[in-house]
Amino acid sequence: MFNLTPTVRNLLIANILLLVVSANVLPQLIQFGALYPVGSSYFQPWQFVTYMFLHAGWGHLIGNMFALISFGPLLEQRWGGQRFLVFWLICGFGAGLLYEGVRAYETHQMQQAVVEFHRAPSGGDFAEFFRSYAPEYTGYETLANGLDRNPQNAEYIDAANKALDGAAAELLNSPYGGMVGASGAVFGLLFAFAYLFPNTELMLLFFPFPIKAKYFVFLYGAYELYNGVHRTPGDNVAHYAHLGGLLIGFLVVRYWERGRERFY
Repeated sequence: MFNLTPTVRNLLIANILLLVVSANVLPQLIQFGALYPVGSSYFQPWQFVTYMFLHAGWGHLIGNMFALISFGPLLEQRWGGQRFLVFWLICGFGAGLLYEGVRAYETHQMQQAVVEFHRAPSGGDFAEFFRSYAPEYTGYETLANGLDRNPQNAEYIDAANKALDGAAAELLNSPYGGMVGASGAVFGLLFAFAYLFPNTELMLLFFPFPIKAKYFVFLYGAYELYNGVHRTPGDNVAHYAHLGGLLIGFLVVRYWERGRERFY
């Protein structure tokens, strides 16, 4: 049975209540509180905080809250409730910042791809745009093949230009394009736990043997980095937000625990 500390318990209750409300009473909460890309018509500054209290479903919530109640109580006992809450919020906020930075870069790349296509339209580049930036879209293949066969066809070129402009605008301003979840804050907790209790052995479902916290967090971080760099089509996990939580957790814990010589 989990020995929940007060702040961990309050965070757990808040996240459960907000999921129940957003799923059954006020679905507009997601659009209001999810973290949208800067430049989107849905972006608001408060989303850097609100996104970490919203979740996409029960599976998403359970994964994050299980980590919170597994690793949070020991950290709260060490730091106290106020400092623990500050750490949680800082890690979530920092994860959101890194996520926005990556999204800004990806948006710039997408917009540059549209500009380049307008300069030199081709069926191959038209199809590549959708494979790279909108893998969930279908139906573009017919126009891409037609443009390949008739690269000077003005009707095909005009249709392709309009399709790319529309897709780019829709991707930036989609009401479903916001990030939600406490994963960034959770990854900060994981780092803090591994730093302060590095030799604690964890028994995990996907490991057939106990693994020390320090090795688990290192492997998990490497896994997130790999998936962030080698992103596969359809992958909607915010890997760089996870890495942002790890990075901010590292910076904060190193500052708070400077001079510490004993680890468990």
